Amino acid sequence: MKRETTHTPRAGRPGIAWALPAVLFFFLFAAAPMGIVGYLSFTDWDGLSDPSWTGLDNWSRLWNDDGMRNAIWLSLLLTALTWLTQTPIVLLLGVWAAGRQRNRAVLSAIFFLPLLASSVALALLWRTIFDPNLGLAADVADWFNLDNADLLGSSTGAFAAILFVTGWQFVPFHTLIYQGGARQIPQSLYDAAAIDGAGTVRQFFHITLPQLRNTIVTSTVLMVVGALTYFDTVLILTRGGPGDATSIVPYLMYETGFKAFDLGYASAVAAALVIVATGTSLLLVRLTGFNRMRSTREGM
Repeated sequence: MKRETTHTPRAGRPGIAWALPAVLFFFLFAAAPMGIVGYLSFTDWDGLSDPSWTGLDNWSRLWNDDGMRNAIWLSLLLTALTWLTQTPIVLLLGVWAAGRQRNRAVLSAIFFLPLLASSVALALLWRTIFDPNLGLAADVADWFNLDNADLLGSSTGAFAAILFVTGWQFVPFHTLIYQGGARQIPQSLYDAAAIDGAGTVRQFFHITLPQLRNTIVTSTVLMVVGALTYFDTVLILTRGGPGDATSIVPYLMYETGFKAFDLGYASAVAAALVIVATGTSLLLVRLTGFNRMRSTREGM
């Protein structure tokens, strides 16, 4: 009797075929531009003539540039304050949005509306609101008898305005992340804790927070990388001012490249920013054990 044999197709070939469009997209719009920027960072180029090779001159200038040091400090400060202010808010809002409260869905939909607008549109909106002559800031100054309504005219006020506007825009996004994570926590854990006499606060700290560890890491990585690359909000809202009080690294790159036409040095700034953002992400992944992430759901 002849035995029938079956042939199973190789799983690798279809996998490569499905991944090929994504790989090509990444190469064309990420890897190739980064390679070009890396090359330009070793040249002197004004955007019109041919680039001339200068070796490490741009990187040496970058190391000794006081403006770059100030921009790095402002970027790191903005990143740290972004995480410290947004994380508690999005954590609490995400856990609340995952519940079954009355009118929760309607309120959540209204709260998530900033996600539908672009950063430029929101920055223009808030710039109008902060206008010391015609905006809401002028009315608030009149109500409280304040002498100066020009929030964007002071270093501290302009920096605080950027922190507030970016938070107002991106808090809904991170709230969605925490909402999804909170909904994956088994209800049986809360039921067992309630039987043991644990209240809402103890359940939050002993069940919700540990179960959201991976979600916190994910949100933190996205928040840190996003804060390091803010640009459009700063461009529209403060234009790096007053002075250089809000001239963070991406804005310094823009001014150097497209105002001073020093695209070689601007490419070095961009390459340094990519290195710092990538290194920070990898460091966070390494320190938090995100690369060994596994499900925290019960029974998995």
